[in-house]
Amino acid sequence: MPGTCRPIITEPNPVLRRRSEEVLASSIPSAEIRKVIADLKATLAQSEDGIGIAAPQIGISLRIFVVSEEAKFVDRRSSTAKEVKKNWEPYVYINPEIKKFSVKKSESIEGCLSLPGKFGIVSRPDKISIEALDEHGQKIHHGASKFFARVLQHEMDHLNGILFIDKATRFVNVAKNNDRL
Repeated sequence: MPGTCRPIITEPNPVLRRRSEEVLASSIPSAEIRKVIADLKATLAQSEDGIGIAAPQIGISLRIFVVSEEAKFVDRRSSTAKEVKKNWEPYVYINPEIKKFSVKKSESIEGCLSLPGKFGIVSRPDKISIEALDEHGQKIHHGASKFFARVLQHEMDHLNGILFIDKATRFVNVAKNNDRL
C-alpha cells in the first residue's frame, strides 16, 4: 500500500502531549494500520532531516513509530566523510517497550520534526533493549547503542506525550543539524 506524505504536527498540538493508544496485534494487518505505517514511512522519506517519526507526529494517537536504518550507521560515519545517498530501510515498531537501560548516560544534541528550529542537549542512556511488534505483527527484541538508542528513546517518548524539550538541560542554536529525530 503506497503511503501519503502527511503534514507533521507541531507543538503545541495536544496530540503530541497524550499517551498514545496500544495497537491490538490482531489489527496490524487491517487496512487502517497498514495505511498509518505506509504514511509514516512516506512522511519520514520526504523529511529532509528526520531519522525517525512517531504516529502522534502525523496526528494519530497510536503506539507506532518508524526509524530509518540510517540511525544504526550515524556513529560509524567519519565526520569528514561525504554523505552517500542510500535507500535506507524503515524499521517499524508497534507497541514498543524499553526493557533495559544502561546506567551510563551521554549528553547529545537533539532536535525534532515537531519542534522545527529548536535544539537542546538531552542526557539519555547509552544502551537500551527494546521489544515491539514489527509491521507483520511479529515480536522483535534487540539492543541498541549510541545514536540508534537515542533515536529509539526519543521516538518512544513521543508515544508517551513527552518531547525532548521536557528533558533538555539547555538549548542551543544550530545553523544546520543532522541529528533531528
